[in-house]
Amino acid sequence: VLPQMCVWYGECGVASGDKRYNCAYDGPPIALPEDGYDLMQELCPGLFFGNVSTCCDVHQLQTLKNNLQLPLQFLSRCPSCFYNLINLFCELTCSPKQSDFLNVTSTIPYYDPVSKENKSSITELQYFIGDRFANAMYNACKDVEAPSSNVKALGLLCGKDVKDCNATNWIEYMFSKDNGQTPFSIIPIFSDVPVHGMNPMNNATKGCNESMDDSTGPCSCQDCSVVCGPKPQPPPLPPPWLLFGLDAVYVIMWISYMGFLLIFFALVFGVWCYRRRHFVSDYTPIDSNVAFSVNSHRDNGNITCGERLGERFENGLRMTFTSWGAFCVRNPRPVILFSVVFIAMCCSGFVYIKATTNPVDLWSAPSSQARKEKEYFDTHFGPFFRTEQIIIQAPKSHPDTYSPYPSGEDVPFGPPLTKDILHQVLDLQDAIVNITASYDNETVMLKDICLAPLAPYNNNCTILSVLNYFQNSHSVLDHTVGDEFFVYADYHTHFLYCVRAPASLNDTSLLHDPCLGTFGGPVFPWLVLGGYDDDNYNNATALVITFPVNNYYNDSKKLMKALAWEKEFINFLKNYNNSNLTISFSAERSIEDEINRESNSDVSVVLISYIVMFLYISIALGHIQSCRRLLVDSKISLGIAGILIVLSSVACSIGIFSYFGIPLTLIVIEVIPFLVLAIGVDNIFIMVQTLQ
Repeated sequence: VLPQMCVWYGECGVASGDKRYNCAYDGPPIALPEDGYDLMQELCPGLFFGNVSTCCDVHQLQTLKNNLQLPLQFLSRCPSCFYNLINLFCELTCSPKQSDFLNVTSTIPYYDPVSKENKSSITELQYFIGDRFANAMYNACKDVEAPSSNVKALGLLCGKDVKDCNATNWIEYMFSKDNGQTPFSIIPIFSDVPVHGMNPMNNATKGCNESMDDSTGPCSCQDCSVVCGPKPQPPPLPPPWLLFGLDAVYVIMWISYMGFLLIFFALVFGVWCYRRRHFVSDYTPIDSNVAFSVNSHRDNGNITCGERLGERFENGLRMTFTSWGAFCVRNPRPVILFSVVFIAMCCSGFVYIKATTNPVDLWSAPSSQARKEKEYFDTHFGPFFRTEQIIIQAPKSHPDTYSPYPSGEDVPFGPPLTKDILHQVLDLQDAIVNITASYDNETVMLKDICLAPLAPYNNNCTILSVLNYFQNSHSVLDHTVGDEFFVYADYHTHFLYCVRAPASLNDTSLLHDPCLGTFGGPVFPWLVLGGYDDDNYNNATALVITFPVNNYYNDSKKLMKALAWEKEFINFLKNYNNSNLTISFSAERSIEDEINRESNSDVSVVLISYIVMFLYISIALGHIQSCRRLLVDSKISLGIAGILIVLSSVACSIGIFSYFGIPLTLIVIEVIPFLVLAIGVDNIFIMVQTLQ
């Protein structure tokens, strides 16, 4: 048995930023200090045995933990998937058998100022991995969802679209220096048999349908299609019901319809024949031996019970309203005074009036199932984010064509994706971020109300914008690599890479710029671009910028701050002027604002309609003989009184319901005044014409 040997131990030399190389070491494993036991048990429990002799120190374990944070966010939903992934990295970092499957191919000298020793930093390494292990790890992870974006997690971790991801290129991307996480190149070599004297790492794996231990279960059906089992097959359709070789329902309907037509026409023909034989017209000679006149029938005086009841009811109404009318005529002052007092009492309820403009309250009943479920969600999880959105087009801009270096087909870019337009859009976006509102003597900016998912470690607002591929920076947008003759990479290169791998920390071009947004999350192209065909996001004809803002449940002060900022947001965009951009926008409050605007504009329509109806009543009923007796000789006073009664009835109903806390809706403002006016005017004409 060959002795266990390491290829590295400890960290030495700075690779880039805060990333460090590992120190070359070809000796036996070294016992891990006790202060690293907790990390070893957390990350690599399979190596925690005996005196815990490994090929890594505590600093390397801590680096491993930090580098696993991103895949942990997406893959920890499926324990067996994450177990396999950690196994891959634990064997690489700490295995006491490193020399079996790791081969150092490049080093650089390093002088350690602490120990004052000359060491070597590893800059390139070969990692021999078994095909069986790689495929099993991929199969356990391929169905895992990223719930925040509703896409497969591997689409965010593979460096390319999920449909193009497989076991090989996934591992190659994770070990590539170009991904922004790996400090030096690790070249994976896949084989199930020994290669060049190396034995590939082929540890046992867990399938996504297997439990890690007794305390954990397998992955969920959402993250592991194997757990779901075969899809249930729908029962076979029943054989069609046929009559005479045709659909039975059609045949029955046709027979029924034809039977109805025959019976109907037979009855019509029979009645016609009967009337022709027994009835004659009043205007033709009558033969008493053959027929009799239709008017020769005389009522025999019998009255039915229904007619008698109807007559009594009508007489009762006539007597009641005759008595009431006589009372009003004899006592005009008390009646008018009582009516005015009653109207005033009812209208005093206006102090409690509440108008409903919230679309949820307007269009869903409080007892509806959807409303109950929304209330439950808002109570337990908080309401969904408020959305402020802009859609931008560039009508004066022309499509651009990008020619990749050194070769490749030309790639067309839509009008809004030219660099000049993107700079203008970024200026607009920055101006929106700096909008200042005021509420209750407090200054409110977007940063005070926006969604910042990584706060307090990262307080940047979530801005879903194509500019976040460039970290909302003019300098990153202008970043190019080239010489005096050619441009090797520019914003076109970065854009084409980021729309395929939006979670990448470092594109694979010469730019090496990240794709993640400043808020710490990916920006998916289908959320920030519009007007493209299939997956050709470069053909987009519109840019979409979305600002998610926190929403609040039963916290009116914070909600009013958000509403105040949204109002300034709308006012800013209404007054924004850029001839190169066509901007459409909406805020969460836009629907309520539009409802309020329409309600206010309808007040003038209601007033005009009442004035027109007043003039119509006065002209149609009045007999104007002289201007001096305008209110006496004409029915103008009747028109005024009728209009006032209609208005008073609407006002009284609003006041009464306001007393009971029932809010005012658009129906009251837009429909009921016209409905009551129509009925009232109709009654005025009926009564006046009956009197005349």
